[in-house]
Amino acid sequence: MTKIVSDTDARQGRRGRQVLIVLIAALLLAFAAWGAAEFYGEIIDAGTPAGQAQTPNG
Repeated sequence: MTKIVSDTDARQGRRGRQVLIVLIAALLLAFAAWGAAEFYGEIIDAGTPAGQAQTPNG
């Protein structure tokens, strides 16, 4: 026997402000991690003179 369910009763849950907050927080954390990696990369690259490639054995 088939049970007829309305559209609003069949939904798993409401989309709302909480989902938006989680998505925005995740995006901000991703940008912060990217910025930290860029900053760290610039710091460790500062030891190499410009135009001179590093060689493994001198």
